[in-house]
Amino acid sequence: MMAYSEPAARAVAEEVARWGGMRQTGVTLRYMMEFGARPTERNLLRSAQFLRRELPIRIARRALDLDSLPFGLSTKPAILKVRDWYLDSFRDLRCFPEVRNWDDELAFTEMIKMIRVRHNNVVPTMALGVRQLKKDLGGTKAFPPGIDEIHQFLDRFYMSRIGIRMLIGQHVALHEPDPEPGVIGLISKRLSPMLVAQHATEDARAICMREYGSAPDVNIYGDPDFTFPYVKLHLQLMMFELVKNSLRAVQERYMNSDKHAPPVRIIVADGAEDVTIKLPNVFIIGMPISVRTFLVQISDEGGGIPRSGLSRIFTYLYSTAENPPDLDGRNEGVTMAGYGYGIPISRLYARYFGGDLQIISMEGYGTDAYLHLSRLGDSEEPLH
Repeated sequence: MMAYSEPAARAVAEEVARWGGMRQTGVTLRYMMEFGARPTERNLLRSAQFLRRELPIRIARRALDLDSLPFGLSTKPAILKVRDWYLDSFRDLRCFPEVRNWDDELAFTEMIKMIRVRHNNVVPTMALGVRQLKKDLGGTKAFPPGIDEIHQFLDRFYMSRIGIRMLIGQHVALHEPDPEPGVIGLISKRLSPMLVAQHATEDARAICMREYGSAPDVNIYGDPDFTFPYVKLHLQLMMFELVKNSLRAVQERYMNSDKHAPPVRIIVADGAEDVTIKLPNVFIIGMPISVRTFLVQISDEGGGIPRSGLSRIFTYLYSTAENPPDLDGRNEGVTMAGYGYGIPISRLYARYFGGDLQIISMEGYGTDAYLHLSRLGDSEEPLH
């Protein structure tokens, strides 16, 4: 964080407040796909000019939010660090001159790449701040009334972060000189959920093997030829988190048992209204959605979740991990294991494009997760 003199700091605060009060501009996915299908220099110049105006508004709003959190959360060292990242990014954007030509556009693109890198560890750093608050409050059993306000803030904050990174990532990806066929920036027009499920399974089983020495099998069912338009990075993140949770539940239930661990099952279904991914140990139920979606179901026999704990799985204030990362230790933010953020953030990624994630569990048996995902080309709703 750059050190400011008192007058300069006051001027920055006033500028942040002014931009944070401006109205942000919604962008539809259909527009992003149609615009990105022609990544000419003229279009990329227009995109950079739009982002130079739009990103300061979104980033200023988050900086203001970080300064006004309840229960003293704004004063925690980790939260202050995140706020400083947002202020630095706001300053970089506001100090960048007007984008008038191709050289300006290239320089602007390099600058927002650096902003994206600066914010890579926002989620784990925010998690550390919440842990600091929980420690000060004496643990989850001592939470005062009104603590849900923090959960609601984090939902808004992380949803906004997804939107900011989508805008930056899409613009940067459109500069790719040799894009994959059928890919527009970050959007794959013909993404195979079966293939993504396979890759997510390989990654999750590798981590399970590293931690436990073995990993349950994963069986994937569905049409291998089925594809749909979606952001591959988002689907990979959701699938990885859900499969990892299922593997952990099954592994810990059967690791000291004479019984063979049952496999985790992933089912991909393409319906007239829904594309569904079903994962045992994670259950996702359909909801009325105005565009066509598909469903992924993930199911496991990991013992399930007690009914008293179901209401907590989508909050950021609880974790089932016995030994989360040390509060003062070095954290690179590679995974969310130990913080309990994987499920709530996966639901935000699904909802970002009009889908949803819900969990249904049978205590003593297992859990199902149903992940409903919208077909992006059909959406006319402005993104967050």
